[in-house]
Amino acid sequence: MNLAALQFRPPHGQPVRAREQIRELLLRAQGAQLVVCPEMAVSGYVFDGVEEIAPHTEAANGATYSMLAECARELAAWIVCGIAESHGDNFYNSAITIAPTGELVSCYRKVLLFEQDETWAQAGNTRSRIATEELGLLCPAICMDLNDDNFARFLVTEQPDVLAFCTNWLDEGHDILPYWRMRLFGWQGWMVAADRWGEERGVKFYGRSAIFGPDDTILGVLPAEGNAVLIADTESGAAEVR
Repeated sequence: MNLAALQFRPPHGQPVRAREQIRELLLRAQGAQLVVCPEMAVSGYVFDGVEEIAPHTEAANGATYSMLAECARELAAWIVCGIAESHGDNFYNSAITIAPTGELVSCYRKVLLFEQDETWAQAGNTRSRIATEELGLLCPAICMDLNDDNFARFLVTEQPDVLAFCTNWLDEGHDILPYWRMRLFGWQGWMVAADRWGEERGVKFYGRSAIFGPDDTILGVLPAEGNAVLIADTESGAAEVR
């Protein structure tokens, strides 16, 4: 099984341009059965409130889904990508999951919000479990979910085969990978952590997207900066950067 983490710095508030750039990066992931993109990969992350972010939100089956569905069919791969979702009068920090057929299978809404989310988003209240032939049981998650003890218990209880982790993790000046690994204690699966990089409105992000194995190993890590795709083979443990 080949897993891919797509690291990307979205142009703030420019979803059309972001989709074009994400599509170009996705085409580097040929051969992967799963590609994970960062949290809010199309809109950017730092917004002052509902009025500012609203023009950059979209329905789960909106323009980003349409682009990703085409890519999923072309790559014959599952794709998980973070979006700023609008649903009626409500807004969510969400992750959509697209099957290799192009079908929208899931729209997971972030349960544990970060302070930056609270200026505009409502919290979700359900976890997502997706049964797949290629990957086994797939679970999408978003950033702060990894700090949620309820989510940690969910992983241990459900034991999904693959965790698709869309994140915009902040750079606080220390190595966060051991912490991520510690939060997965008791769960035996593969984690694909797709992080954004760079600075946005004074907020610096961690980058260093990574793919973890079930035996406390890290198959590969991307640099702190730069758009790239990390692909790892779960059988051989080999990883490459594209």
